[in-house]
Amino acid sequence: MAFIRKFIVALLHLKDIFVCDYQLKHRDRELHLFIRPYKKGCRCPQCGRRGKIVHISSSIRMWRDLPVGRWKVFFCYQPKEIFCPTHGRIQEDIPWADPYARITYRFEHALLVYCQIMTQKAASHLLRIPTSTLSGLLHQSITRLREGHRIRALRSIGVDEISYCKGHKYATIVYDLDRSRVVWVGKGKGRDTIDLFFNKCLSDYQKKQILWASCDMSETYIGAIKEHCPNATLVLDRFHIVKAINAALDEVRKEQWREANAQKRKVLKGLRWLLFKNSSKRSLEDTRTIEALQKGNRRIYRAWFLKDEFEQFWDFEDTESAEEFLKRWTTSALRSRLEPMRKIVNTIRKHSTEILHKALDRDLSLTIPGFGTFGTHLQPERKAYNPYHKKFMMLPQKRVVYFHPSSVLRGHVKARRTDNE
Repeated sequence: MAFIRKFIVALLHLKDIFVCDYQLKHRDRELHLFIRPYKKGCRCPQCGRRGKIVHISSSIRMWRDLPVGRWKVFFCYQPKEIFCPTHGRIQEDIPWADPYARITYRFEHALLVYCQIMTQKAASHLLRIPTSTLSGLLHQSITRLREGHRIRALRSIGVDEISYCKGHKYATIVYDLDRSRVVWVGKGKGRDTIDLFFNKCLSDYQKKQILWASCDMSETYIGAIKEHCPNATLVLDRFHIVKAINAALDEVRKEQWREANAQKRKVLKGLRWLLFKNSSKRSLEDTRTIEALQKGNRRIYRAWFLKDEFEQFWDFEDTESAEEFLKRWTTSALRSRLEPMRKIVNTIRKHSTEILHKALDRDLSLTIPGFGTFGTHLQPERKAYNPYHKKFMMLPQKRVVYFHPSSVLRGHVKARRTDNE
């Protein structure tokens, strides 16, 4: 019997748990483990002190644990009530589960991980529970883990929407750009949804502390940010700007495809993803294929040239040069006689201020907890002596990267130096 108990403990990787007995139910394929905490428990869940046993429950509670093969595993135990000198009469600490839960911590962790990487139906099949039960456990776990969650020191936010249920439903997500974490999720993608976040989750002081806000070109999010965050600099997401230009390019390609005959379609076939490629990822053969369109289909070539030229916009470091480039680019797009490109020009001109902020938002820093802060700053023009030419030269302004180590990292370095000495 002792050997079997040790085998079960080793097989299930049980820690701080003593297996008293076990029972197999072949009909239901269930393994019931009668367990107790290490050293008989009787610890206060608040302070961890041992207390005097006041009452032992007459009923046996069961907790669902991770399945083993085709067998379901349950922990069985009779919780005790103890008297703690500090917290009075209280139920003893249950080390393998939350006080009011019916599943173990291990089962809860597996449930959360599975639901991140697969559908709830697939996760319920692996955990051998009904889909409705899994959905209820998932909401209970998220609610418990988010208790006491507070939004603190919010300086840079990003707002976007995602679709679920095969694109039939939407959710609005607000995330902290500095810490790379989600701070709020709401159902829907309308103005009422984003207003709910600003009105119920943030105080007036917190709204004023937001300095940067990023979103797509949706008037819903832009209007909400401008209304609720008076000190925030609005930055349009680069991804959505590039996506809009690529969509206009693809519309030109589709128009030419519909008008082309069978012979011309052979030339246009397979160009879709090639036209979308960034200049840094195109091969020499890809460039030659696109250059051939200058004679084969000039309308697609003009649209691609405008899209490719716009990539230079993200390399500007001063406002005047970026604004001048944007004016020249929009003028060229209007003169291209391509209706989809003209429409994107109207959108860019409407949000030109926010797009310029995107090109110049490189002063944001990145903080890694326990390691330090990376950031950039613009170094002005300066004189420097060139020993090769033996004369002073004027160096242009450039953006340099700096690093400030955290106190934890400095402490580790200091301790390492002390050990070496």
